[in-house]
Formats: sequence, structure tokens, C-alpha cells
Amino acid sequence: MSRFFLNKNVLILHLTVLIWGFTGVLGGLISISALHLVWYRVLIAALTLFVYFILAGKSVHVTKKQLLQFLSVGAVVGLHWVLFFHAIKISTVSVTLVTLSATTLFTSILEPVINKRKISLADVAVGLVIVFGIYLIFKFEFQYVLGIICGLSCALCASVFSILNARMVKHTSPTVITFYEMLGAFLWVSVMMLVSGDFNGEMWLRGTDWAYLLLLGVVCTAVAYVLGVAVMKELSAFIVALTTNMEPVYGIVLAVLILGHKETMSTGFYLGALIVLGAVFLYPYVKTRIEHRERSLVNRKLH
Repeated sequence: MSRFFLNKNVLILHLTVLIWGFTGVLGGLISISALHLVWYRVLIAALTLFVYFILAGKSVHVTKKQLLQFLSVGAVVGLHWVLFFHAIKISTVSVTLVTLSATTLFTSILEPVINKRKISLADVAVGLVIVFGIYLIFKFEFQYVLGIICGLSCALCASVFSILNARMVKHTSPTVITFYEMLGAFLWVSVMMLVSGDFNGEMWLRGTDWAYLLLLGVVCTAVAYVLGVAVMKELSAFIVALTTNMEPVYGIVLAVLILGHKETMSTGFYLGALIVLGAVFLYPYVKTRIEHRERSLVNRKLH
């Protein structure tokens, strides 16, 4: 039975990641800036969830401590999305999504530290390979260096809030967590816009922006984020981060199909992307072999 639910959760997570992959394409299609885009996105998501709570007659009551935690994590989520969409605006969807794969690297280091566990050799190994792949992307796509830096910073934020959500979801409804995190992201981004003077005419929506933003806010944010947080009840933050690395695959394919020649990259980029994604997909095999060898050594010492 546990294996069935694990497989079910993995399938749900893949569907969620597919939806997340599409957000990169929407970011390329929406005309407003990254900061304005995220402001609308989290506002629509928070309002959608609030309407859901009213219609379902469910309570959003949390303690003051939980409220502070959720709003704080929401600030990290907001920063993650601002960096994500800004990276797309100044580089490409493909570059941004591949650098986002560094989430695995950051999680392999941060999760053991935060949860006070020993760092796995397999995690370090896959992390080093990912670093090499990203180095190749830096080398061959240097014109996108600022986009790559934003993408890596975005990955760091994703690692942090994934680890924290994995802990908080064990005690609180994922829908409630998502609502307050969207609210926290909205408040934080609003403060950024007030400080930077970005509440101006440039945030007015044009043409198809409304339709794209509604799709982004309702389906790709409210629904997908709730699903992504919910599966963390059964899956570790590292497994979630690992599966999330399918996002570049789904996103790049969708970007090429929808955006066309804008997403054509150099051979060096695809080599680096292949190394990064190859490391992700080979990780389970490498980790199993290393853990098997470690257990064999322990057994030999005991006997």
C-alpha cells in the first residue's frame, strides 16, 4: 500500500513539475516585468485560495508562530519567482530552467545541515557533476551570465523553501500553508515595489496578458503549488528536488514548441544541459551503489 501511495505521489509530482515547466513559457509570453508579473501571480493565487476556503467552509486559522513561519517562507518563494522570471527576461527559458537544476546541488548540502544529518557522498558526487555541467553553460553562453546568476540564486531559494515546506507540511494542511505563503510573497513583493517605485503605469496589462496571468496564477500557482506541497507528506525534500529537475526537460520542450527559434542554443549549452540532467537521472543508481558499499563495509567490520 505504501508503495502505491509513493508511486501516486511521484506521478502527482511529475504532473506538477510539468505545469511548473509551462510557467517559464508563460513568463516569456507575458509582456510586463518580472516584479510586476510575480505581484499579479501571487495576488491571483492568494485570492483563488481564499475563495476556495470560503466555498469549502474551511478554516485558515493558524497560531502566531505558524503565521510568521509561513509568511517568512512566502518571502523566499516570492524572491524565487522574481529571480526566475527576471532570468527568463534577460536570457532564455532554456538557460533559466537548466540552471534551476542546481536546486539538487543546494538541497544535497542544505537539507542534511538543517535536519542535522550526515551529508551523503552520493549527494556530493551528483552535486559536483551538476557544477561541471553549469560551468560548461557559463563557458558557452557567457552572454547570458546575468541570467545564469539569477537562475542559480533562484535555485538556492527553491532549495530553502522546499526543505522548510517538507518540515511544516507534516503539521499543517498544504492548502493553508500555500495560502499564507502566497500572501507572504504578495506582501514582500509589494514592499519591494513601493521601495523601488514600481507601482506605475508599466504594470498595466496589455493584450493577452490577462489570460496568461490567470492561467499562471490559478493553475500554475495555486493548484500546482498545493499539489507540490501536499506530496511532501510522503516524499523527502531531496526526492522532490530531484523530480523537480524534470522541469527543464518539460519546459525546454514546451518552449521550443511554443516560442520556436528564440530558444535555439549553442552545442555547448546542450552538452552542459545533458551533463546536468544526466547527473540527476543517474543519481538513484549511484546513491544505491554507494549505500550498498557502505553497508557491506559495516557488515565486514562487525563480522
